[in-house]
Amino acid sequence: MKSQFARLTAAFALLVLAAVLSSACSGRKSKPVSYEFTDVRRGTLERTVSSSGTINPVSTVNVLPRMSGKVEKIHVDYNDTVRNGQVLAELNTDVLRLNWERQYASVIKARATYELQQINYRNQEALAEKNLISEYELKTSKATLDGQAADLAVAEANLKVIETEINQYAYITSPINGIVLDRNINVGDTVVDSSSNNSSKIFVLAENLREMQIEAVVGELDVTSIHKGQTVRFTLESLPGRSFTGEVETLRMVPVVSNNVVSYTVIIKVENHDGSLLPGMTCAVDFIVERGENVLMVSNAALRYQPTNLTTEEIDEMVFNAGLARMSGEQQQAAIQAREQAAAETAAQNARQNANTGISGLLAGGGQTSRQPRQAGGQGSRVAVVLRNLWYINGDGKAEVVRVETGISNGSLTEIRAAAAVSMEELQGKQVILREKI
Repeated sequence: MKSQFARLTAAFALLVLAAVLSSACSGRKSKPVSYEFTDVRRGTLERTVSSSGTINPVSTVNVLPRMSGKVEKIHVDYNDTVRNGQVLAELNTDVLRLNWERQYASVIKARATYELQQINYRNQEALAEKNLISEYELKTSKATLDGQAADLAVAEANLKVIETEINQYAYITSPINGIVLDRNINVGDTVVDSSSNNSSKIFVLAENLREMQIEAVVGELDVTSIHKGQTVRFTLESLPGRSFTGEVETLRMVPVVSNNVVSYTVIIKVENHDGSLLPGMTCAVDFIVERGENVLMVSNAALRYQPTNLTTEEIDEMVFNAGLARMSGEQQQAAIQAREQAAAETAAQNARQNANTGISGLLAGGGQTSRQPRQAGGQGSRVAVVLRNLWYINGDGKAEVVRVETGISNGSLTEIRAAAAVSMEELQGKQVILREKI
């Protein structure tokens, strides 16, 4: 019974093995594949760094009151144009005028006292010349005169302070030529002297709205691509369909850290001749790092494509042969020798590993061949260039590959600067494989 069961099990295993082998064999056969294509075309390509920012005036001035008091009149409102020295608002001066009258009376009293003491001192001097009074009495009279003079000076100074408050501080004036951005007072409000901690701005003035600036935030990974004078393009949600340009004015070196993310503030200078840019608007900013006009370009998906109906070894062989077309005869010979030497070293290394582990089946075939683009030029090559693969269908209906040197990329399209065995004129308009249809 057991022998019969063993025979049945063995037969089932053979059937499963045959099915697997049949499937593997059929998988190695080339199946018809349908493709989606894209063309290589000319156009303008840019590599940009994207950010966001806020539009603000280049310079703003906060106007604070120079004395405390009640707002009696306001002469300007939002968006009004003002001149340097123009009165913006007036404070009530009724109490100040009463103080002025009281202080003026104090001045008159102090002057009368001083003048009386002046006469008394002159009399004391005459008596002292005749030795009718002591020196102490004379000096006492002189000290009294000096004290009265000081009292008169203090009274006159206090009167000038009140006069200044009435004639100047009660009138809040503009320190610049500009425009009123904000007004924080109304008639009847009480304002506090700017020297107090409770004081606050009552007007915000902008010097000029024809020249604005954008404060954009750029991450630490992209900030090395930003430099002074760099061209910037920006758009606003409030003005769809319009695009504006600016120029990097400065990069502030002080980092801004938020949630362990480091960023830097970039100031962008922009023109606002038509007045369409308003303070506080948010905008999407693109710093133009590289720009190419009338360049050949292709979809990034085409550069990433690899045939699925070819083995890794077949793809490597085709890519290697396509790369040889870029080289001179000496470079080709050097590349072939280098490849053969690398293959021999890999085979020897695999043989040693198999001998040591005894698991030859797991390690057969050696190290994985890198398909990353690189320049193979032997000792004569100095600077590596980025090479990528473009696959296309030849006249026989078979897939072929061409090696191309790439340049600027905007994330979806990449510039083609040179190609192997194909001229740039032939490459323009060429249909290349984008992906395989499912």
